Amino acid sequence: MEPLPVTLADRVVTDPDVARGYAVDHGPSAAAGRLPEGFTVVRARDRDDVQEVLRHAARHRIPVVPQGARTSTTGGAAALPDAIVLNVESLRSLEVDPDERIAITGPGVVNADLKAAAAAHDLAYPPDPASAGSCTIGGNVATNAGGLCCVKYGVTADYVRGLEVVLPGGEVMRTGRRTAKGVAGYDLTGLFVGSEGTLGVVTEVVARLVPAGDAPLTVLAVFPTLEATLAGVGVLRQLRPTPSLIELIDGPGLAAVQAYGDYGFPLDCGGVLLVQSDRAGHASEDMREYARALQRAGAEDVAVADDQAEADLLMAGRRVLNPALEAQGPRLVEDVCVPVARLGELVREVQEIAHRHGLRATSSGHAGDGNLHPCFFYDAADEASVAAAHAAFGDLVATAWRLGGTLTGEHGVGALKAPWLEGELGPAEMARQRAVKALFDPHGIMNPGRVYPAAG
Repeated sequence: MEPLPVTLADRVVTDPDVARGYAVDHGPSAAAGRLPEGFTVVRARDRDDVQEVLRHAARHRIPVVPQGARTSTTGGAAALPDAIVLNVESLRSLEVDPDERIAITGPGVVNADLKAAAAAHDLAYPPDPASAGSCTIGGNVATNAGGLCCVKYGVTADYVRGLEVVLPGGEVMRTGRRTAKGVAGYDLTGLFVGSEGTLGVVTEVVARLVPAGDAPLTVLAVFPTLEATLAGVGVLRQLRPTPSLIELIDGPGLAAVQAYGDYGFPLDCGGVLLVQSDRAGHASEDMREYARALQRAGAEDVAVADDQAEADLLMAGRRVLNPALEAQGPRLVEDVCVPVARLGELVREVQEIAHRHGLRATSSGHAGDGNLHPCFFYDAADEASVAAAHAAFGDLVATAWRLGGTLTGEHGVGALKAPWLEGELGPAEMARQRAVKALFDPHGIMNPGRVYPAAG
């Protein structure tokens, strides 16, 4: 690799052990223990650093992997051979404009910190990934992250008004607006949200804020079978007002959480639903209505968290689900989204696929919007087990398509799902999207092989 400019010398990670930490995300490469050769990690401190890296990379045709907190489960932020790994966690500027109800934030700001800054002005930033305490806004924008409250509030794209992006070659581009309305030109903000670092590097986000609701209250409903749990989802979807959160944890997921720490969840059941309301002035009333509906749906036990402390304890158990499952061993994490009415079929198919391939599986996630995160566990030291997990992964993608769904709801395509993207989009659409990428990234240096597999 052509040496970086001397002005970036103190931004380069020279300690090999530290660099190895930046080489992986939470995707399969970490479990496999494989690291690429020849990569260089640069920790940018500001937009000027990002510009200088991208000018150098474009001049010398060096691949660039943009990354933040590396919480990606699809390998989209892991190092590539002979590439520059450009980390932007240090870009943490944050300003809240309460009059316009916006926040201007750097990509390295942690999701939970943006929420706290908004709350200080009685405002809220609703996108709420389970990893909100560690994932960054730049990564949320890159994958159009959703999370726990999408059923009521939507996803990241619904809250991004504008972006500052550094393009390959170092040009700074601004998209969108700070005003409540604006239709001047094409929606290039929407193009960059969800682009997974394949077009440029986001260095600033203009995020829309909303008035804060009441502190959410929580219902925990315990069901004897997974089928009954899914029936409870159907009942909740018919109620008005809509819950702000409907989360499903199946029996194996509950066992993993309780093995990770005592969060008060039951064992020996088919599954639980966590349901919340934050409707101003009516949260307690909504909780009682949800509890009655869940009992009618067949819940064996329904517990209502009457205060914020109890609600936070229940939700803490949901938020540790991912690390709890990670502690169970290597796994492939799915991110399929199907019509809510077909969730039952999806869950049944997960178990059938796992049985067919001799694997262990769990099915939990965002039941309110049909976005589940099934996991297939495998033995990383056994090539046959690894192959079985990847085969099961592909079978589940095909199942999601058959049920009218998509291969990714919020985690993105990354490297893991790139081989399946054309199966969802078709060859003509893939060609159009590659052409759009080439317009912004003519030399193909931005996160190559992610989202769009290498042509050929």
